[in-house]
Amino acid sequence: MKIKFTKMHGAGNDFVVIDAISQAISFTPAQWKKIADRRFGVGADQMLVVEATRLADVDFRYRIYNADGGEVEQCGNGARAFARFVSEKGLSDKQVIRVETLAGIIEPALQADGGVTVDMGAPILQPSQVPFDNAGLAGKTNGGDTLWPLEINGKTVLFSVLSMGNPHAVQIVENTEQAPVAADGPVIERHPRFPKRVNAGFMQIVDRHHIKLRVFERGAGETLACGTGACAAVVAGIRQGLLDSPVAVQTHGGVLSIAWAGNGQAVKMTGPAVTVFEGEIEI
Repeated sequence: MKIKFTKMHGAGNDFVVIDAISQAISFTPAQWKKIADRRFGVGADQMLVVEATRLADVDFRYRIYNADGGEVEQCGNGARAFARFVSEKGLSDKQVIRVETLAGIIEPALQADGGVTVDMGAPILQPSQVPFDNAGLAGKTNGGDTLWPLEINGKTVLFSVLSMGNPHAVQIVENTEQAPVAADGPVIERHPRFPKRVNAGFMQIVDRHHIKLRVFERGAGETLACGTGACAAVVAGIRQGLLDSPVAVQTHGGVLSIAWAGNGQAVKMTGPAVTVFEGEIEI
């Protein structure tokens, strides 16, 4: 069967977006993986699916599949692309939409300058809800945060652990360009303390309103930008007393702006969402 798709990106984090309202789809993990393949498919970090919702106060259902074919709970950069897609396709004429995800309801808002701001909800800070197994570990208090020691490739690394609807482990590094992302990222992702695996963030603090960030994403590897990873890093930095909101997050793909007012408050992420091309693929 042939499926119509739109290729999009948010700060270089690239997506295949599929309208499952006007066309029926039902793919296996292997088929999603084929679509994501950069040589034998379209090529993408994630595939985003627009579906109708059964919830009365919600506009759409948003499903996300990583490049390895697995479905995941949340994708921040993808949420911006999702909002841009439904607007450009005429599926919604609202400036702010309510979207159902596996992680809960999010609210992307289109901005006049072409950017999109997403209310990502409040971060989840309880280890068991991330989920993260901290049994037997001695956490180190740093400001309002707890850093957890994990053995990674023969060295002890301290992590801030939280969820933005998907799990994140954030560490501070002196220089993101010299950080062992390729070597340590896969080990952190599959560390047995994270039963659902984890996104590994490497954060360099430039000043109180500016960080550099690289993220090794669960199921996708290192990407040019990770929206939920940017949110998680900023929350971690603010909780440790190292950052003040708002924070500009410099990734290899571009800059995201993250604002967070503190515990119990929603994280707001603003950044670009760009359509690259449209096409069809036979699956």
